[in-house]
Amino acid sequence: YMALVKYNNNSISAVTAAASMSSGAMTLIKTLTASSSATLSFLNGSDSVVFDGTYPIYVFKFIDIHPATDGALFSFQTDTGTNTSYNQTMTTTFFTSIGSEDGSEGSLGYQTGDDQAQGTAFQRLMDIGNANDECGVGELTIFNPSSTTFVKHFISRVQMYENGNRTMDKYIAGYFNTTTALTRVQFKFNSGNIDSGKIKLYGIKDS
Repeated sequence: YMALVKYNNNSISAVTAAASMSSGAMTLIKTLTASSSATLSFLNGSDSVVFDGTYPIYVFKFIDIHPATDGALFSFQTDTGTNTSYNQTMTTTFFTSIGSEDGSEGSLGYQTGDDQAQGTAFQRLMDIGNANDECGVGELTIFNPSSTTFVKHFISRVQMYENGNRTMDKYIAGYFNTTTALTRVQFKFNSGNIDSGKIKLYGIKDS
């Protein structure tokens, strides 16, 4: 049997090397910074190869997304090959928890009309106020977008300062109903520009 080894603070501080991180660690692929931008698009190109099958999981991080238009809807879509129509067919689900600053409102419910049933529109993620201190944050995960066998699932959770002075915690999920590999993702507001904010794309390798 193996004897127990007891460490004290001195022995731990003397450690000079540790095992390398697992292959499941997140790797930053690309960062896009908005500055009165109509859209932010991630696609295969000369500066970065986004969806080439290197990673089975891709995670977008939304950092302080701020709209030019009050209450504008931040949304996303995908496309295949070199197409730029961003109109892939998706089926989605959408529910929200809400809390207001004055305590007058608190609710949790499914949002019919914000989901899609074999729709091709941009999928709404969050609606954000455009006052100087208002913004939205969150993440979107897309699974195995390079697959040519299965549909492409995604899950998103976002949090925003809504223009009605409310906090909104939204959960959106669904799938793109295509077995063709996805090659690009675009984000935009339904009205006005993305005034400021960052979107970071990470890849997660098989663990």
